[in-house]
Amino acid sequence: MQVYRARVFTPVADPFANGIESSYQYFASGYVAVNDNGRIHSVGDSTEKPEGTVIDLGEDALITPGFIDTHLHAPQLEMIGSYGGHLLEWLNRYTFPTERKFENPEHARKVARAFYDELLRNGTLSALIFSTIHREATEIFFEEAERRGFRGIIGKTMMDRNAPEYLLDKSPQQSYEESRALLQKWHGRGLLRYAITPRFAPTSTPELLEAAGQLKKEFPDAWVHTHISENKNEVLWVQSLFPEAEYADVYDRYGLLDDRSVLAHGVWLTAEELDLLARRGARISHCPNSNLFLGSGLFPLYRVLNAGVIVGLGSDIGAGTTPSMFNAMADAYKVQQVQNVSLSPFHLWYLSTLGGARALRLDDETGSLEAGKSADFLVIDPHATPLLSMRTGRAASLVDLLAGLIFMGDDRAVKRSVIAGKTVSSRPVASPPHS
Repeated sequence: MQVYRARVFTPVADPFANGIESSYQYFASGYVAVNDNGRIHSVGDSTEKPEGTVIDLGEDALITPGFIDTHLHAPQLEMIGSYGGHLLEWLNRYTFPTERKFENPEHARKVARAFYDELLRNGTLSALIFSTIHREATEIFFEEAERRGFRGIIGKTMMDRNAPEYLLDKSPQQSYEESRALLQKWHGRGLLRYAITPRFAPTSTPELLEAAGQLKKEFPDAWVHTHISENKNEVLWVQSLFPEAEYADVYDRYGLLDDRSVLAHGVWLTAEELDLLARRGARISHCPNSNLFLGSGLFPLYRVLNAGVIVGLGSDIGAGTTPSMFNAMADAYKVQQVQNVSLSPFHLWYLSTLGGARALRLDDETGSLEAGKSADFLVIDPHATPLLSMRTGRAASLVDLLAGLIFMGDDRAVKRSVIAGKTVSSRPVASPPHS
């Protein structure tokens, strides 16, 4: 058994539903004990730590659950920060030409390696991931995730209209067959799972959505990953393509909404749509960075939560301009702040860890540091940069320490990433400056 000693902070319950005080555990001098099988044996005060090999991380280091990204596009890594345009213009100008390059397996391999390097370096240990329409590129994203020991839910994009010809599936049947083959090979293999992934309603014919729904009928334990109501013009477009139904109803009529369905954005959902999503158990991935970057709108977090819909945080690379979940938390705070809602660091940290795990139906396995769960955690150095160290030095409470990390932290603060008890990324820890 390995016993990691440092400060320990973990969400253990939903602060939106249960209140802040009962939503977390904190040990100023704590430990996390990890069994040889990569699971958490126990967590607590260091005076009560069990026998084992002690790994002393220093009294200033913070052990916390790994971050969970509930929506991002792996092939868009290289186009982060592409300037200009709202959603539909941006897709045509940047996204589709970038994704075309994944016809080339060598390019796919190069980007996949950089993609997982970036996630692990930033402390993201689990993610729900879009690939492209290309079967071989999707295989490569799975292979690289497996090689790193990454916990991923990945899917081949399904798309057969309203995009350049070079980026369309040849037919709904081909899209179904390729998705089905990938699902059968990768779903449930180690830490990997499969998501049925129609890009969004406007790029899907009714026949393609029917094929996606057929996959869901055959494999009810597979995830569904798509977009909804990101942008006002997109919502109007869906109404013109499917005049008989609201946006959420389009997915529902093809059997694509249940408690393993994660829909990105949901900025402009109606009350009726929220009620439908809540009844089906579907989840929303809130992507504040990309919503701001593309000018899509301000996500009404409490309206969605009060409707009974579970919410997680997503980076939404590449409209999101960084893979950092520190940034996702900071932007989520700002998006609510301008709507006269103030989120505490405990709410934000929950959304990026245990809340994300709940959104992905992974909370029995990961998202918090509790006995029996997979040992998926980060070692964070609050002295990673001179300014962060200065900010940490004046933090008089846990809430202030977490706030400093949320608003000033980045990949340099993540000193070790551990998945299932195995270190998957690490860098040297800085020492706090002497006074």
